[in-house]
Order: sequence, then C-alpha cells, then structure tokens
Amino acid sequence: MENVLTLNLKNAEAFISLEETIAFAGQSVRHLETLNAGTGAGSDFLGWLTLPSDIQVQIDKIEKAAARLRSITDTTVVIGIGGSYLGARAINEALAHSFSPYLKQKQAHEILFAGQNICEDYFSELIEILDERNYSIIVISKSGTTTEPAIAFRILEQHLEKKVGKKETEQRIIAITDEQKGALRSLADANKYETFVIPDNVGGRYSVLSPVGMLPIAVSGLNIRALAEGARDMELITRKNKDITTNPALLYAAARNLLLKGGRLVEIMVGFTPKLYFFAEWWKQLYGESEGKDGRGIFPASVNFTTDLHSLGQYIQEGQRILFETVISVKNPARTVTVPASQDDSDQLNYLAGRRLSEVNHNAEDGTILAHNDGNVPVIKIEIPAIDEYYLGQMIYFLEISCGISGYMLDINPFDQPGVEAYKKNMFALLNKPGYEEVGRELRKRL
Repeated sequence: MENVLTLNLKNAEAFISLEETIAFAGQSVRHLETLNAGTGAGSDFLGWLTLPSDIQVQIDKIEKAAARLRSITDTTVVIGIGGSYLGARAINEALAHSFSPYLKQKQAHEILFAGQNICEDYFSELIEILDERNYSIIVISKSGTTTEPAIAFRILEQHLEKKVGKKETEQRIIAITDEQKGALRSLADANKYETFVIPDNVGGRYSVLSPVGMLPIAVSGLNIRALAEGARDMELITRKNKDITTNPALLYAAARNLLLKGGRLVEIMVGFTPKLYFFAEWWKQLYGESEGKDGRGIFPASVNFTTDLHSLGQYIQEGQRILFETVISVKNPARTVTVPASQDDSDQLNYLAGRRLSEVNHNAEDGTILAHNDGNVPVIKIEIPAIDEYYLGQMIYFLEISCGISGYMLDINPFDQPGVEAYKKNMFALLNKPGYEEVGRELRKRL
C-alpha cells in the first residue's frame, strides 16, 4: 500500500540493533495475537480494535447531527476531559487555521472546549465569550458524574437555557454517554437531548474513532470519512499482520521497550510543527494512562521544535541519558512560503533566498536528529506524507495498537486506569462530599 505512515529506526540502531529489534518484535507477535483473541488483561475494552470499520454504520447519523448544529449555531462547546476531548481537539487543532480567531473571514463554525479543568478564570472568560455567541453543546461523559465535565455542563446548560429558553436548548445539546445507565443518560432522556453512545468496550483514551471524537470533528467541518478510512487502512496493515518486517506497530512497540530495558525511561514525542501540539497531548494520555502502572512504563513527554530547541534542547542534548525521541516527520506542508532575497544581505540569509520554509525546517529536523544522536540520544522517526484527515487516521490507529502491544510487553493491563481515582477521592473528602467527611478531616491534618 502506497502513501502510508512509515517507521524509520536508523537513528536508534546505535543503541538497539535492527536485528535485535526484529527478533524482539518476533517474540512479541504473541501479544498481537492476544489482542486479537481477546484473551489478555483488559479484554473487555478491545472495541477500539475494530472501530475504523464499526463506525461506518454511524457516519451518516454523525454527519447529519453535525450539519444540524452547524446550521443553527456558529459555535459549539465540547464538554469533556481526558479521552473525551483530547482526540477531537488533536485533530481539530492539527487541521484548523493557526490564526482562526484573527481571520477577517471567520471560519464557518468554531469549536471551544470546557470541562477539561476547574479553573474559575478560564470558565469566566468562556462565559464572557458565550454571552456573545450563538452556541450549542456536545457533552461527553460515560457516567455524567465526573467532576470537571459535570460542573461544566451544569453551568453551561443553565446558561444556555437562560439565553435561548428551554425548548430551544433541547435542540442545541447533544449528549454522548452510556447507552442505558448513568446520570447523563437520565438527564438526556428527561430533556429529550439527541444522544450518541459511548461503546461499553471502548475506554476513553481509545475512543477518538467513536462518536466521542467523530461528532466534534464533524461539527468543525472536517472529513470524518477520510479519518476513518486512514484508520481502516492502518488496521489492515497492523491488526492481523504477523510479518515483523511489514508491521510498523510491532517494530515500534519492540523498539521502545528495548530502549526502556537499556535505561531509557522517558520518551519524548517531537513535532516540527505547532499543529501537532495537541496530537502529542493525546498521545501522552494514551501511553501514560495505559502504561504507567505497577512501577512500570515509559514516561511520555513532548516538545515542539524548533521552538523548544532553544529551551529544552540543551537538556536533550547534554542532560541525563534517560530519554529517547520519537519524531513525527511531515513530508509535505499544505501551504507554500519562500525566503525572499535581500539587497544588502545584512542578516546573511541570501543563501536561503528562493527556498521554501519547509526545506529549511526539514534540514533543521535532520540536523537535530544527527546532533541528538551524537549526544547519545536514540531517535525513532515516524513519517507521514501530510497532515490531513486520512494520515491522522493512520497515526491514531497505529499508535493505539502499538500501545496495546507495548502494554502487554510490560505485563500490565493497558486498558484500565486505577491510579486516576486517587486524587478524586481526596478532592471529594476535602470538599466534604456526603460520605467523605471523616476522611476529609484526616486529610486536612496533613495539609
């Protein structure tokens, strides 16, 4: 298959040989088989494996709902946290105009986010904007009781009702939640909100190809059919492919775990475009929440080059040798800008005159990889032809299935997140939530 994501391990071979990586990947085919057979830890949450195909039957309904919101409002607030918003935001930010708030010709529909924090200033400023907007809401929560999105929805639902009335509010809210149970399901049914279902067998961080991600992406005007197609093509390449040399997911999982065995505890995702900033945020949750258990796992971090070469670049080049990099390389930018000539050449840039910025950026990328290699940093390179819906769909599925394989390599359950509950229990106790008062008194003694 042409025009697909490619994995390049050349600049990691001084640390893990290609033969070693292939051999380890071969041993790890059993983990891929375990995923497909559904016999490993967390097997109740493997619905994401077939989502690229399964979502096809819902695409018409998703596009119809998105078109309806776009026709009656100019702004949609997506309420969610973690996997309930990061996937959609990653795709929207990657493909949106970088300066959309400043365009004279505003984009047809703007997506804003709430429920991903409890910052009072953020929320106050959001309401200030919404006072002037004709807006709708997509609220995403399996239970409807997760604190951050539940607070956001309570505030915004009441704000919208006050603004347009209860009857009109019914048309402007879509809930994505459990099929039958939970507070949000009950609330949506009582208020006749349109709903989509979060599949029982799909965890939040693996849900971007479900209505959780697809509806907000469609509302923003992007092509969810191309996104699903890219993911489906990557599913064909990886899910049942036991050929180590042609399955990049097996090789990526093997390489990063071999580097971990060699003392590389931190993986830094590197983008050479700010458009991938939130894609890296989505990746950090996917791998951090999947692998960080039982004292194991690689810590996921991210940087945006060349910007961060002038800050974190020093540490990466010469700091503790506990890290490796995974560079997301984009072959072709969507737009063209060239460096102009200057008559006096006082900045000594005429040697670049007539060259595209992408050529300069690609050489900065290659130069960085070589410099970091010389600084004893292994570099894995993932190359995509362009940033568009199709190739982002490939990336999503590739990283998800690699994560599942990698989690089984670590002998952990990559589909649960028990540690996330610890802060919630303490927060409830400190806020004197009914039933937590005694715990709260004990906790306050420690502060």
